[in-house]
Amino acid sequence: MRFRDRRQAGRELAGRLRERQDAGDLPDPLVLALPRGGVAVAAEVAEALGAPLDVLVVRKIGAPRHEEYGVGAMADDGVPVFDEDALRGLRLTRDDLAPVVERERTELVRRERLYRPGRPAPDPRGRTVVVVDDGLATGSTARAALRALRARDPARLVLAVPVASPEGAAALRPETDDLIALHEPAAFMAVGQWYDEFDQLTDEEVLEALRVRRQ
Repeated sequence: MRFRDRRQAGRELAGRLRERQDAGDLPDPLVLALPRGGVAVAAEVAEALGAPLDVLVVRKIGAPRHEEYGVGAMADDGVPVFDEDALRGLRLTRDDLAPVVERERTELVRRERLYRPGRPAPDPRGRTVVVVDDGLATGSTARAALRALRARDPARLVLAVPVASPEGAAALRPETDDLIALHEPAAFMAVGQWYDEFDQLTDEEVLEALRVRRQ
């Protein structure tokens, strides 16, 4: 299974979620996207579910000199969640990552202010929260998001993605009440390999999607 772009992937994912909603599994939904890529997917989901859309900003914590290799992440609560196995494998300590953490925390705050100017984050308490991203690789960013949300007492916490690595999905299932992935290919290498078009979204595109679906 391949997707043309994030919007088409979002429509496919929305169809699966709408089936769950029709069966009564997704009462009072709130859709939260992991920006930036997850916003285009989540906009289709929110429209299909008739749900408000907002963002949950999460920043990956990359290894020094190898920033694309995530060893942790933090959500808008600012509490880092580390992959302890990755730290041991790279012989890194949390103190070694302190400069990276502070840099990513600064960027997290910047994006929070940009995407939600002067408004509080939506309250997930007692609601069905559907966290959406464009794919799941190691799961470090999604794990940070889910743990931050779990602390806010949602009634139900769902992670929904078009494509996931089998390892990432297995690692994240204990963090959720339901994990929905349309495709879990054994030959998974990167999220982008399952999309024909996978350009980075701009901040302006994120803001436009939020303007349309916010309630």
